[in-house]
Amino acid sequence: MTWTSTPSITLSSEPLGGTYDQRRQAGRELRRSVPLVAHGDWTPAPARREPIGILEETNRTRLPDLVPVRYGRMLASPFAFFRGAAAVMAEDLASTPVTDVRLQACGDAHIGNFGVFGSPERNLVFDVNDFDETLPAPWEWDLKRLAASVALAARNLQITDQACEATVIDSVRAYRERMRGLARLGPLDVWYDRIDVKQVLAIAAERRAKELRHALREAKIRQRTALRVLPKLTRVVNGSWRIIDNPPLIVHENPEAFDAESMLTAYAASLPPDRRPLLERFTVVDAVRKVVGVGSVGTRCYLALLVDPDHRAPIFLQLKEAVQSALTRTVGRSQYEHQGMRVVVGQRLMQAASDIFLGWTGDRSHDYYVRQFRDMKGSVNLDVMTPRGLASYASVCGRTLARAHARSGDSALISGYLGRRDAFDRAVASFALAYADQTEQDYEALVEAVKTGRVAASPGR
Repeated sequence: MTWTSTPSITLSSEPLGGTYDQRRQAGRELRRSVPLVAHGDWTPAPARREPIGILEETNRTRLPDLVPVRYGRMLASPFAFFRGAAAVMAEDLASTPVTDVRLQACGDAHIGNFGVFGSPERNLVFDVNDFDETLPAPWEWDLKRLAASVALAARNLQITDQACEATVIDSVRAYRERMRGLARLGPLDVWYDRIDVKQVLAIAAERRAKELRHALREAKIRQRTALRVLPKLTRVVNGSWRIIDNPPLIVHENPEAFDAESMLTAYAASLPPDRRPLLERFTVVDAVRKVVGVGSVGTRCYLALLVDPDHRAPIFLQLKEAVQSALTRTVGRSQYEHQGMRVVVGQRLMQAASDIFLGWTGDRSHDYYVRQFRDMKGSVNLDVMTPRGLASYASVCGRTLARAHARSGDSALISGYLGRRDAFDRAVASFALAYADQTEQDYEALVEAVKTGRVAASPGR
């Protein structure tokens, strides 16, 4: 049987068609053309492009002096390689069986791209937190990337294959069951639904995942503010705070190459009108180029320090370059020409609550999105978790992804397709383990490319 990738449902401003029962039935009928077990297949396409070639292609618009840092960080492990190779998997997913029921997808929903942050009401919520690749796309692509990342994170912890498979199944089951619950809610109830840190901690306590409870302690996260990090990142020079250089990860740029004030002036226009008076109370005192992440290394990213007149509430704003999504090659270009706007709209669609300073800006050559840095943000260290902790965390991420998808997607249709049994869970787990094998082969290809001098890698600091 052959599965096509012609879109049958796309995001639009029109209401979802049919009643709850009709949409669930439509989901069940979709299994005839794309059986649940088909999602267990992973066979590289005959014309699969070389992964190192894809990475080199994505480096063309990056800062050349930082590309070796990107490769250095990806060499840390197959899981680190996976985190930096969203473009590779995006092309691979296009060759797999696909329902093509589309919604606002994260595009890079690996397990490391979830975390805790402060809502505008200063509550701590748990959600997806990276949207560089967001685009309308098939819902199962996000879930398969999450599942494959869980498998690789488990292998990184040297968890047995049996436990690894069980952890992946648990994550996919959590997605399926939460989607079924959301399908019965009204649109407003889905929109208001959120997962706060107390719910995550309750799950961790129920499963006796001590390290997860420790990593996401509410009191600890609430201390992660701009004011708290100020002494670590800055020093006072001639009566003014200056961000400390740490080449090549943190460096001051030539002011003629990066004008923070003009960029932030343009950014203010992207904010809702009620936020602009708040921003106007702050003044830019310094800005640097700062390397972040794994897959993002080499893209332009800046950190600006702003202070109020009395220096009581400093804020750090991160200006992160937004380039074409890794999904563009397979699902088409965004309706938003400005890539920063694409990221911001996608984030607001998927997150239960977003940063009050989330916006976009740009110069003549590059697009950026803007957000706060160190505003009560928390995450877990996936390299030191126990099997029980990873299983708990993977389950929470599965539930969270379902909620994010339900905000723009047809949860009744997807739930009807998934059904009540575990056939889909096991199929995606089979895919995840096979794709983890593929990623390990791709990782070895990068190791070989560094050995032969094809690409240069510097220590992944």
